[in-house]
Amino acid sequence: MTNLPASKPRIGLLGTGPWAERTHAPALAAHPGVEFAGVWGRRPEAAAALAAAHGTTAYEDADALFAACDAVAFALPPDVQAPLAARAAAAGCHVLLDKPVATDAALARKTADEVTAAGVASVVFCTLRFAEPTARWIEEQTAAGGWFLGEAHWLGALFSPEADSPYAASPWRREKGGLWDVGPHVLSVYLPILGDVTSVTCAAGRADTRHLVLRHASGASSTMTLTLSAPPAASEAALSLYGERGRVTMPDWNGALGAFGHAVDALLESIRTGRPHPCDIRFGARLTEILAEAERQSEAAGRSEA
Repeated sequence: MTNLPASKPRIGLLGTGPWAERTHAPALAAHPGVEFAGVWGRRPEAAAALAAAHGTTAYEDADALFAACDAVAFALPPDVQAPLAARAAAAGCHVLLDKPVATDAALARKTADEVTAAGVASVVFCTLRFAEPTARWIEEQTAAGGWFLGEAHWLGALFSPEADSPYAASPWRREKGGLWDVGPHVLSVYLPILGDVTSVTCAAGRADTRHLVLRHASGASSTMTLTLSAPPAASEAALSLYGERGRVTMPDWNGALGAFGHAVDALLESIRTGRPHPCDIRFGARLTEILAEAERQSEAAGRSEA
């Protein structure tokens, strides 16, 4: 694995949308341990504006950004992100990816294989694994063990007519819905605590609502209800575990900006030590495999009802 340079590592950003503008760029610009080395986007004018806002350089060519960086962060649609991550790794850049890594299981596995073969470090930004206090809570419940049931509701109102969010215009979120946007968050909590998923059953509800029942390697089971189309008054993000110590509920977290800074820290630590982070690209690919199976079941049920 490539070591850190003697000076601050140079990290570039790929992406110029609201997620990049509100989270990735300000977090990279404020991080004391890195140099925010540049921005690339599919819209050059947006890349120029975002770079100017943070005193860095806009690149019109992604490969030129890779050549100028030690690592790169991604704020792109998942199936745009995956092939670019493989190119970045081949150029020697460590990668900080967004979730999901991809929405196609074969593409996710291929990208994970290519990034791993390149010998670079990788981290997938699953917010709850890096935000406080959820990251600490996940570690505590993993160490405690003894869980037999998980229950999660992530009811987003992004697509509600009453909602007003810049993320509602995201084409991939419109196409893929809550299963792919918020499903990775719930799985990123369940898997370290309850173990890998050994079976999944998925049923469709209203609009993009999906109900999942999971079995885990530990013998525990869990449920997930996911949507981006809830009425604002009904929106919530809640996860509970039931076990030998009774019921525990995941705490609220303090937003994505600080969490992304912790994800940068995790990438730097993985580069320094050569140890893969638990939330690396292979973990991200596994999340895609589980969600792809849930999507397959949901689509098959829809065809049988037609």
